[in-house]
Amino acid sequence: MKFKRQLTALALAMAAGSSFAQLVVGVSYDAFQEERWKTDEAAIKAELAKSGAKYIMSDAGASTEKQLTDIDGLIAKGAKVLIILGRDKDAILPAVNKANQLKIPVIAYDRLFEAPGVTYITFDNKEVGRMTARAILAVKPKGNFAIIKGDPGDANANFLREGQGEVLAAALKSGDVKIVGEEFTAGWNPQNAQKNMEQILTKNGNKVDAVIAQNDGMAGGVVAALTAKGLQGIPVSGQDGDHAALNRVALGTQTVSVWKNSADLGTAAAKAAVELGAGKSVTGAADWAGGEKKVTLKSIFLKPIPVTQANLDVVLKAGYIKKDALCKGVDAAKVAACK
Repeated sequence: MKFKRQLTALALAMAAGSSFAQLVVGVSYDAFQEERWKTDEAAIKAELAKSGAKYIMSDAGASTEKQLTDIDGLIAKGAKVLIILGRDKDAILPAVNKANQLKIPVIAYDRLFEAPGVTYITFDNKEVGRMTARAILAVKPKGNFAIIKGDPGDANANFLREGQGEVLAAALKSGDVKIVGEEFTAGWNPQNAQKNMEQILTKNGNKVDAVIAQNDGMAGGVVAALTAKGLQGIPVSGQDGDHAALNRVALGTQTVSVWKNSADLGTAAAKAAVELGAGKSVTGAADWAGGEKKVTLKSIFLKPIPVTQANLDVVLKAGYIKKDALCKGVDAAKVAACK
């Protein structure tokens, strides 16, 4: 009898333990090949590991249709929380609604999509837009400006443009600044950005004095287009803190890269996923309804940092980039961070 009681106790303990099965967090990337997301992934994985949660991922390869299938796949593999870097803010909604019906919490990661119950975690993208415009105006307060925007299906492109518009408003009103070209860029793709910039240059007889590009990848395309025309020294903005862009800042071919520490964002999303997976509220999240549809979401906004030649040491001190990568080809005598 004693042996049977011990077996029964063991069975009950095992049954109880099964109710605390490992949390599986599924992450859907829209285009994982972009440099930016490798840092995010490392931070997400590290934070989930601290909590004993399992990380699984999918890469849509820049396909809206594949991302919907990918999310179904993550759910089929046991994901109990989803972190989604959405390719298109509207096209992603069927997958989000399906997750909601299955009681699977969803985190909109860095890019907004609006659906009830979603937790939105990103940087303050309007402020990122303000920062890019401020940095360009600081070195070029007058002249012909071009604006290279992101993908039209990504709400961030509009948030960035709103912030840029706020900063440019007075200069536009006075006539000091004239926008001579403004284009959305499909997929935030650098090659598409280069083509957009080439068309703007052709249209204006190369008379462009500054370019506000909405991310670093596109800034690279812009710089390529300017260089091909022999146009050096034209201020160009970007954001994301891509290593290649930070090197361009050190070289002087890009004016600013607004650094959104991807490690901080990934860590915040992973912490939120663990809390949501445990049925808890997300620490630090507040109600926000600033999207087009005015859907109230729980949201966390992290603070970005504009990086110029003057403060390049901030990314070195953070261990975000190594000095040899930052300063490749740079005259160290001219850039303090490279000395």
